[in-house]
Amino acid sequence: MSNGDDENAEDADASEETALDADTLESRLDDVESAIEAAETEADLDDAEADLDSVEADVEAADLPEPDDEDEESREEQLTSRIEELRATLEDERGPYAEDVQETLDEAATKLRETRWTEAGGPDAKAAAETFLDAAGEELDADFAAASDELDDLAAALEGVGETIVDGGSAVEGGLDPDEDDETIAALLEAADELETGLDDAEEWSDLTVVEQLRVEGFYDRMNAENRKDFPPELTVVRLAEAENDPERIVQALEKFESDFMEENCIDALRRLGAEEAFDIMHERAQKRSRPEIEVLGKIGDERAVETLVEFANSDNPPLQKVTLRALGEIGSEEATQAVANALDDDESVIRSQAARALGLIGDTRAIAPLSDVLDDDDEETEVRASAAWALVQIGTERALEAAAEYDDDRAYTVQVEAEKARDATAV
Repeated sequence: MSNGDDENAEDADASEETALDADTLESRLDDVESAIEAAETEADLDDAEADLDSVEADVEAADLPEPDDEDEESREEQLTSRIEELRATLEDERGPYAEDVQETLDEAATKLRETRWTEAGGPDAKAAAETFLDAAGEELDADFAAASDELDDLAAALEGVGETIVDGGSAVEGGLDPDEDDETIAALLEAADELETGLDDAEEWSDLTVVEQLRVEGFYDRMNAENRKDFPPELTVVRLAEAENDPERIVQALEKFESDFMEENCIDALRRLGAEEAFDIMHERAQKRSRPEIEVLGKIGDERAVETLVEFANSDNPPLQKVTLRALGEIGSEEATQAVANALDDDESVIRSQAARALGLIGDTRAIAPLSDVLDDDDEETEVRASAAWALVQIGTERALEAAAEYDDDRAYTVQVEAEKARDATAV
């Protein structure tokens, strides 16, 4: 004999089993589909979505039978697939929303401001923005004209339309409602899409080839039939620019052309000019330990490069160290003295020699003691000792000259030569 509670539990189990039956779940999806088709408001679609969520949860919880044929799609897979289709249909039925229009307008405003337009593309971009503003004004019976035809003002006007239709304003109280103002929003969205297309079609600077960009910027203006002697013609321009002491055109070519050949010729020209205008691009490239650019920095002589270069002075990379030490010497900043002096202890004699010469070019009197120690070391390579003597002569203070002059009878001729220079200088 069973009590009432047992009978109620059995009824609940039977009800749940019925609810999770595949045919019943399919029928519930039919009801959701009908609800989506009949929906007239966003609230109706919200209700349909809630019902769809409920069916999906029940499909996941249901213990549906597997098909006899392994290749046959299961009922769970069929139901899940239909749920996905209904979700897509539901999303298609939503909106349009004022926020969608605003998003497109914000993107258009950003593009107007940040894009570099060509001479032909600029007017086309402005026309596309003005056309939308006129369309929005007609649709909302308002005036959205920009303060001027400048790109910044047009961009601000587009953003103003977006804010008005979402947040409200004198033209639209409370913003546009997706149910009540669906036709207006759809019209504005269509106009916004046309604006987007118009901006995409307007010619941007990046649409031009490198040669076209350079031609517009006057890169080739100084070249003519008489002075065009090299191939490619861009090499002629670089050589003309060097002859005319015009480093900006050479930097322009270096930035635009990816050819190794043109890069090498541009850097060679900039090295010979040693122009301050090349500092930024040379400094940026030098940070990647590129030796040719480091050489150019040395010729430019700008102390802003020191902080970067001192990191390479003791890098255990002899080719890099050598060019770096030479550049630091040419720059001549005493901020580099300690890093250069540290290289006097390098394992490679060529690096020790270059470090000594760099110290001589810098001229910091703090280097007199370590250079004197090098000169006094009988086990040191002659080349290094001669460089130390040369450096002391370059520093040129009385103490430095006296330290070098002591070696005027040195066994090494190259050391004697520098010592005699020092002796002569102290005798004056």
